[in-house]
Amino acid sequence: MNTDLASGAELADALLAAGTEGVIDAAVYPPFPYLFTVGRTLGHSDVLLGGQDCAAEASGAFTGQVSADMLCDLGCRSVIIGHSERRHGLQEGDELLHQKLAIALESGLQAVLCVGETLSQRDDGLAEAVVAKQLRGCFGTLTAETADRVVVAYEPVWAIGTGRTATPQDAQAMHSSIRGVLADLYDSRFAAQTRIIYGGSVNAKNARAIFAEPDVDGGLIGGASLKAEDFASICRAAAEAWSAAGGH
Repeated sequence: MNTDLASGAELADALLAAGTEGVIDAAVYPPFPYLFTVGRTLGHSDVLLGGQDCAAEASGAFTGQVSADMLCDLGCRSVIIGHSERRHGLQEGDELLHQKLAIALESGLQAVLCVGETLSQRDDGLAEAVVAKQLRGCFGTLTAETADRVVVAYEPVWAIGTGRTATPQDAQAMHSSIRGVLADLYDSRFAAQTRIIYGGSVNAKNARAIFAEPDVDGGLIGGASLKAEDFASICRAAAEAWSAAGGH
């Protein structure tokens, strides 16, 4: 719940000027009221426009909610499902998030599914078990063919907006665990092809080290995305990591 009409468009302009279009995949998720304006700013660029959430229903008497089809109508090609602020702030559970994920995919959207543990869960040694439960609950009965447009975003809740960041090794360990769960749910090929991105106080200073890890395929950027220069630097770090990995 940041930016206004003018600054949202300015941030989109700055991303286009970063010089990484066509090298990496990038997406922006402005607040709902600014989707149309930001979409016009992005024009026919490769940068994806996305919604911060979508409803679990296609339409109907759900005042205040935004459907996946409405997002598509505005030119969105992606949507965030289960962001930690909705999981833990609004108490959205795995069953509801599974419904949102299914309807987003049915509408043709790419879905960024967020998973992650709290500090107490990590301290109790439950981090991997918690994330595995979230993955299983959210993917549910989705087939591999349906779920191939899902990007998994690992968000350690204790590292969001706190300035405390998981080490690159922490991120790598959890991303590797997530791939293992996906391989169990589907197969090793599905797991290898699924993008797993890290979200938790990624900034211009730590992005290169995090993106260098073999199972980290990018980032879900929060506060740093509100600073044009920082966001551009993070995008360039992703491009460098992609190049260093031989374009994989």
